[in-house]
Amino acid sequence: MGANKPGKDIHDQLGRAVGDSGGTVPAVILVNPQLGENIGSAARSMLNFGLTDLRLVAPRDGWPNPAAQTLAAGALSVLETARIFATTQQAVADLNYVLAATARRRDIELPVEGVDGVGLRVRAMEEAGTRTGIMFGPEQSGLTNSDVALADAILTYPVNPAFQSLNLAQAVNVFAFLYAAGQGIPDTFDDALSDVAPREDLVRLLDHLETELEDAGFFYPESKKELMRHNIRAPLTRARMTEQEVRTFRGIVKALSKGRGAHIDRKRKLKR
Repeated sequence: MGANKPGKDIHDQLGRAVGDSGGTVPAVILVNPQLGENIGSAARSMLNFGLTDLRLVAPRDGWPNPAAQTLAAGALSVLETARIFATTQQAVADLNYVLAATARRRDIELPVEGVDGVGLRVRAMEEAGTRTGIMFGPEQSGLTNSDVALADAILTYPVNPAFQSLNLAQAVNVFAFLYAAGQGIPDTFDDALSDVAPREDLVRLLDHLETELEDAGFFYPESKKELMRHNIRAPLTRARMTEQEVRTFRGIVKALSKGRGAHIDRKRKLKR
């Protein structure tokens, strides 16, 4: 069996091939899935959050399944690289740590994991070289005790006790999100904000604004002028505007002053 690495043809928002770092990702094992639509939707959820190792144990309607392709919506690469196994034991044979997703209590003595921090823990295991995976049971009945016995721990979601039935693809989506959330903010958003503008640029903006306000007669009465100036400067200073934002505000002040000047010129012409 090959390593559970992301597909080589999958790229992120920056055009980089997913998995360039050489890391692995958890395997998602669907045991006896019944509906091709759910398999396709699960594949889409996986790829949304960077999971690409899909393993199918004896899918009811065989494989490949056209219904899965229809619902994959852009995640066909996950379906194309999916591996098929006859038994759950074969599907988890190369893994070192396996979670069994279930909402039902079991007689098997296994530790139970909640969602709090599970993504971080699994991510840390993968980074340390521990091959991980998570099993999901068929839509109608869920995992059997024989399947769960192959796991190191049970993963349970905080679902409504009166309505515990979760769609298979939705269940996969929850885990995929938890795993991806462990990496924090994606680096595609790094340096999204410009540097804070130098104070001298901010002072020029404030001087420019106050000059125009002075010409417009804003500072009245004169005795309150200094207090009004401070009340204008304080919030704009706290805003920590970027260089681009300072330039934009200066453009706004300039446009308003030009518009005010044109308005005064029109009024003068009307008086004539």
